[in-house]
Amino acid sequence: MIEAILFMVGLGGVCGVVLAAASKIFYVYEDPRIAQVENCMAGANCGGCGFAGCSAAAVAVVTGAAPANVCIVGGMESATKVAAVMGMEVGGAEVIRSYNYCSGGDRAPTRFEYMGVASCQALSALYGGQRECHVGCMGLGDCVKACAFDAIHIGPDGYPVVDPEKCVGCGACERACPKNILKVQTMSKRLLAFNEDDGRLAPCAQTCPAQINIPKYIEQIRHGDYEGAVDTLRERNPLILSCGRVCPHPCETYCRRGVEDEAVSINQLKRFVADFEMNSGRRFPISCAPDTGKRIAVIGGGPAGLSCAFFLRRLGHDVTIFDMMPELGGMIRYGIPEYRLPKEVLKWECDGLLKMGIEAKMNVRLGKDFDLTSLVAAGYDAIFLGIGAWKDYDLGVEGENLGNAYTGISFLTRFALDQQTYEDKHTDVTIGKQVVVVGGGNTAIDCVRTLKRLGADQVTLLYRRTRAEMPANMVEIEAAEHEHIKFHFLAAPTKVIGDEKGNVKAIEFIKMELGEPDASGRRRPVPIKGSETVLECDMLVSAIGQGPDVSFATQEPGKRMADLKITKRETIDAVDPETLQTNIPYVFAAGDAQTGASLVVEAIGGGRRAARSIHLYLSGQKVTPPENSLFKRHIDGSIMDKVPGIIATPRVKMPELDVEERIQCFDETDLCITEEEAIRESNRCLNCCQFCYNPDTPKAA
Repeated sequence: MIEAILFMVGLGGVCGVVLAAASKIFYVYEDPRIAQVENCMAGANCGGCGFAGCSAAAVAVVTGAAPANVCIVGGMESATKVAAVMGMEVGGAEVIRSYNYCSGGDRAPTRFEYMGVASCQALSALYGGQRECHVGCMGLGDCVKACAFDAIHIGPDGYPVVDPEKCVGCGACERACPKNILKVQTMSKRLLAFNEDDGRLAPCAQTCPAQINIPKYIEQIRHGDYEGAVDTLRERNPLILSCGRVCPHPCETYCRRGVEDEAVSINQLKRFVADFEMNSGRRFPISCAPDTGKRIAVIGGGPAGLSCAFFLRRLGHDVTIFDMMPELGGMIRYGIPEYRLPKEVLKWECDGLLKMGIEAKMNVRLGKDFDLTSLVAAGYDAIFLGIGAWKDYDLGVEGENLGNAYTGISFLTRFALDQQTYEDKHTDVTIGKQVVVVGGGNTAIDCVRTLKRLGADQVTLLYRRTRAEMPANMVEIEAAEHEHIKFHFLAAPTKVIGDEKGNVKAIEFIKMELGEPDASGRRRPVPIKGSETVLECDMLVSAIGQGPDVSFATQEPGKRMADLKITKRETIDAVDPETLQTNIPYVFAAGDAQTGASLVVEAIGGGRRAARSIHLYLSGQKVTPPENSLFKRHIDGSIMDKVPGIIATPRVKMPELDVEERIQCFDETDLCITEEEAIRESNRCLNCCQFCYNPDTPKAA
């Protein structure tokens, strides 16, 4: 017995010695912080963070392979605790959520009955699915089965609905979906998403230059979610108050309802929710990504510059706007009259952008007060040129520089700079009694309507084509007609006649007739020999078009600016119209400076497109166009010539000031529809997707 005890004691001693030696030789150290970090996590072991469970994620944090906010389930609380353990900054990583891009579901017609395995993957392999729509949801719920957080379900309309409160952005649903209709994205990725060839897009959204998800925000209005509608609009357009007033809404041209009935009043609905926010007494929050430390100089505070600055700021970059004028807004501030876009409304909108942290330096001119060299020296990582189109085109006829002869943009700008003008109609421009405006575009219409309000007895618009060829917005042409503007078509100026004091006395024009179509697709005006006619006037405004002033680029050789490539049309040349990067890699351009004079909404879309390219450039990525880009095109088959199931319902009429009242002042002419009218109009929307739409029911009549 004693021997056994001694043997066991001795054996224990030997084992102890061996183990002590082994612990020195085979020592494995585990950082105690790993366990501490793991204890700070949610313990879900979901794998949504990209690591094989919480233990692996904790190891990654301790070894520096993952940030403190790696746990997508634990959120900021978990990140704060992990950061405390590690002595790290928490950071502000963007929230990741799953988004469904199909709104078709059961609406899509059935091609054949499927009786196989209840799996989207299996159904997709069989002729692409049982429904006519080849890009829509299968409806069998592979995404629902894949979600470990009960954050997704198939809704009553046959497509997946995501619960944002439960979604952790793990990506399981995206991987399970064979049609790629579910995408796990951050806010930044949504901002940088562009229309694609296979996108689930209504015709109106395909047409919109800003690529707004029109059916979505109209649906949000229908359900009374006005803040959500504003948020949807601002994912594509930061100037919804302005656009709601001045946009010619090309989207409505392709509204499916318009095929059988009147188009939905898309722009009035946009204005309704934009005005709702402005009049609500608070600004709806605008989320921004964490700061990147990158600095961008935006030259020009017009629609393109404001749009580019807005999206770059939301992407986390530091943005400074440089502008030659006293106030932000560019051409919509100085070229669009008060009765169309009140300056207080525009200021409220611009102030909202500045509150995001965007800096503005006013009254500074490119090429005079600063240039590319000074901006680079000041530490700016990229430069955006959105200088607009401020240079009026000349008539090219004798006498156009006589006294009391003006150009369109110059006249409107001088008027807008005088803030007293809107109260007492005083301006440093002498307003004539018999005024002639030459042109047929929006600037010409703005001039004639402004002159009428300034007290001119008779205002005549002279245009070389017919009313049908006028490029101005039809609603503006009709408004000018209502305001007693006289139109003189098929007339081209040949000479401006002066009096003995050198002021305008009359204008000579030649009558025209329309010939064959020119490059614009409109019939070319041809002079009729011997038809010269003299029209008396004491003031002339020529508004035949405008372009960008690129004189800043004519620097002496050796300056950075001199390297910037300019087109023959005197616009800034972009290497690719989709990336908007110039021949100088860190310089980008959009808006009228790059396209020539165009729509406000076109400039806004260009600003966002440029912001995407600048973001890629600053991130060290290759600046390439978006994949499968649907650039100024429509998806094949999505434009229909027949839309069955439509019951004609009246379109909401835009309220406006009485003609005789409005021509006496500069009060806003076009007014906002009521909430009741907005709800009624939103119910006219068919909630279209690429091919699907909601036919009317008898209740809609």
